[in-house]
Amino acid sequence: MDATRESTKSNGSQPRRIGILTAGGDAPGMNAAIRAVVRAAALANIEVVGFRRGYEGLIRDLAEPLSGRSVANIVQRGGTFLETSRSDEFRTSAARGLAARNLVRHDIGALIVVGGEGSMIGATIFSGETGVPAFVIPASIDNDIRGTDYSIGFDTAVNTALEAIDRIRDTAFAYERVFCVEVMGRDSGFIAVAVALGGGAEVVIVPEIPHSLDEICNRVEESHRRGKRSSIVVVSEGPRTGGVTPVADALTARLGMPARVVVLGHVQRGGAPSGRDRLLASRMGVGAVQAILDGAPPSLIGEVRGEIVRVALSDVADRRRTLDPALIDLVHQLST
Repeated sequence: MDATRESTKSNGSQPRRIGILTAGGDAPGMNAAIRAVVRAAALANIEVVGFRRGYEGLIRDLAEPLSGRSVANIVQRGGTFLETSRSDEFRTSAARGLAARNLVRHDIGALIVVGGEGSMIGATIFSGETGVPAFVIPASIDNDIRGTDYSIGFDTAVNTALEAIDRIRDTAFAYERVFCVEVMGRDSGFIAVAVALGGGAEVVIVPEIPHSLDEICNRVEESHRRGKRSSIVVVSEGPRTGGVTPVADALTARLGMPARVVVLGHVQRGGAPSGRDRLLASRMGVGAVQAILDGAPPSLIGEVRGEIVRVALSDVADRRRTLDPALIDLVHQLST
């Protein structure tokens, strides 16, 4: 993987105007990233054009100029004021060609995409076909994007889920109950593991690692034999885990008391971004503009060991970040 640290020097020509859009699932901190891009570009005398509703807006030319004033008072807001969507049409070469022509019409020389894995794949294909330099700022609560240690929105989502689990733990202890809590993630268990560790859960179930309902029941039953009055089981959503209901049903049958189910759902996507996400988004936004000023090739703007880096899109597109299985063992070790 070829990564270079962000530079403060500019070489080569710079575009007069750049585009930006947010695509895929929303994540807290997207607005902070847009704000950083617009204001960093303004300092370099570059205009920014925003496209509403993600790639759909790029196809339909839903463009609007963005100024320093238009991004005022958004750093603390969740979601994305540019709005987002998942565009099936953008998967076609005809639609991507139309999008490229729209960029030419607006004299846009580079495109910044704020989004997750699917958005990065789209940007990689689009850039390869059209020659438009695309730069991706990773924004995904799932934190499953290769080439960066953290993506925008992950920290906020984890803290939102932890706040809920802390409240659930109080009730679980008072009533000596088992609670099964489903968190978001689908094909990625990063949220589930972080929440399980931070919330002191007894068991965590993630899509990356097969699980046995008997083993889960044994683990919870054993914790009760050791004198624990309550248990929390964290389950990552999606077809690969089967979701929270089968787990709760199995525990209810084994323990002879109802295991309560809590599905946190989309509440994890919303809300004001954490300080960590605001800082990360701001650094990545500035890093994306600097990459354009430096004439860098299409890149992911990531954070690795605290440094802002550029990673070639071709090295990371369609390659999901992997979960360390040792973290699952750590959850179980600390729950004894």
